[in-house]
Amino acid sequence: MNYNNNENLNFNNILRNLNVLYIEDEDNIRKNVSQTLALLCKEVFDVARIEKANEILNNSHIDIIISDINLDGDNGLDFIERIRIKNKIIPVIFISAYTDTNYLLQATKLKLIDYLIKPIDFKMLKNALINCVQDIIDNSRYIINFPNNINYNVLQKKLFNTLENKEIGLTSKEILLLDYLIKFNNRVIPQEELKINIWEDMFDASDSALKNLLNKVRKKIGKESIKNISGVGYRIKL
Repeated sequence: MNYNNNENLNFNNILRNLNVLYIEDEDNIRKNVSQTLALLCKEVFDVARIEKANEILNNSHIDIIISDINLDGDNGLDFIERIRIKNKIIPVIFISAYTDTNYLLQATKLKLIDYLIKPIDFKMLKNALINCVQDIIDNSRYIINFPNNINYNVLQKKLFNTLENKEIGLTSKEILLLDYLIKFNNRVIPQEELKINIWEDMFDASDSALKNLLNKVRKKIGKESIKNISGVGYRIKL
């Protein structure tokens, strides 16, 4: 099985597995665009303010950012400029009511995917999102690389040994653990949080069950790929 054959990828299907952060301070526009995005993407986090956007970025996995430039009390360009200090590759789409040359020049420097003018043409929005998917594919961000030629396809939920070109089996709970650690890779996850989100019945979520599950996943992706922060929790190394 060729796990990385981009020609076989369906961009629409990939888009339906991605999370979008959408920032717009005009309520009616945000509601209408969010409804459209919800039909195309996995989950849409729509907010009116930068403060809330930062909170979501700190606590959720976001694949694409769509932001208005002129926001109440803040500026979308400044927001993305701050994002670029830590994340230079996340796809960004800007939306604006203006075609001001200065805005366009600033936006270009921030490595955006597209710059859309209000009122939003939904066909152009869809095309911009597909371009974001292409950017994600080009940068292999839907593939997580672990040591010893082990890769995890986040969209297909499959683990591969690329040297031997074969799939490594994962149980449903191993996938839940791996996905949760990847989703919140920006922080250490407490042991109790992992239990709550992996086991439906907390009676089964013992310390030994979690330790056993972690050991099984470590054997498949590399022992050092999941760090144990003593007395705090676990964090995956990406």
